[in-house]
Amino acid sequence: MNQKKILIFSLAYVPFMGGAEVAIEEITNRISHADFSFDMITLRFDANLPRYEKIGNVHIHRIGFTKWGAMNKYLFPFTACFKAWRLHRKNEYDGIWAMMANYAGFAALFFKIAHPRVPFLLTLQEGDPIGYIKHRVRYVYLLFARIFTKADFVQAISHYLGKFARDMGFTGLLEVVPNGVNTKHFSFAYPQAELDALKQKLGKKNDDRFLITTSRLAKKNAVDDAIKALPLLPESVKFLVLGIGPDEAMLKNLAREIGVEKRVLFLGQITHAQMPKYLHISDMFIRPSLSEGMGNSFVEAMAASVPVIATQEGGIADFLFDPDKNPDKEPTGLAVRPRSPEDIARQTERYLKDTVLAARIVANAKKLVFEKYDWDFIARKMKIIFNTLCGS
Repeated sequence: MNQKKILIFSLAYVPFMGGAEVAIEEITNRISHADFSFDMITLRFDANLPRYEKIGNVHIHRIGFTKWGAMNKYLFPFTACFKAWRLHRKNEYDGIWAMMANYAGFAALFFKIAHPRVPFLLTLQEGDPIGYIKHRVRYVYLLFARIFTKADFVQAISHYLGKFARDMGFTGLLEVVPNGVNTKHFSFAYPQAELDALKQKLGKKNDDRFLITTSRLAKKNAVDDAIKALPLLPESVKFLVLGIGPDEAMLKNLAREIGVEKRVLFLGQITHAQMPKYLHISDMFIRPSLSEGMGNSFVEAMAASVPVIATQEGGIADFLFDPDKNPDKEPTGLAVRPRSPEDIARQTERYLKDTVLAARIVANAKKLVFEKYDWDFIARKMKIIFNTLCGS
């Protein structure tokens, strides 16, 4: 089989890694260079970063002038399209791949209009509410819609985002392929002495129970609702908050105002390498999100054998099945209504009291993750999509 060449449009990449960028890295690293070669156009956010480098199976071309700041982002659809045109003259790509219907999606759209015979794959990873996204692009809505209608194939990380593509007028091939998780990393069995040392560092007593969240501290993740649930729970229930974000000061003030300041530990940004250890010393994972494209953090917690409490907003509904709300499925978590600290407290108490149910949920969730969310499995499904896109 001849090697196929794919050009990726992504607003950010190494070292600025979110869920979408991790997906590119994990997928491309698992696809043989003999089958596919990947070039990428992305922004050069840092002047110390080279304009070109090869990482894994991706040739990275960084564009823009760092001194221009945010202006680079607004110009990206045009500068990236021009760079793509020059690269295409040299490499003759078999397909283009846009990571999200954002500035990268606009760049891919402009390239597609100029090169209609090059197939276009659009990946949807959006985590913001659909209404918010539509409001944000209201002045260029018709052009935004063409990102969808000009795509030849859409890969969505959840059925929620797949419906979004259809609502925007996409009528072509659509496949729901979620983001994956490094199952070996998150299920790693740490030495007990190492876990005990971390418990001691965080002051966890024998009768303490730790709730944990790993999330950006922003409105959509509703960490404030988890804090508001603490006064309804025993004093022994503490809350580990891993992450940073614009709501950090507000959340710290909230904890102080409602008298749970000593029960909430704001631990800041914890590296991906260290995160499983914090999950393994915790008793429940909680994130009552107001919107999610999918939600990698939930799946990571499931891989680490931590029972999950969450809403079923957006893509969470694809993998979190509640024993009461989804009686036709084996339960994989406990669901709460959005903006309901009372629900969070009730479901936390349920886990604490019904250890048989908790163990059943943990086993089901871990099985689901290993069967359907391991990166090796995801990469195989993406390779099929790439082959379909390129007519192989």
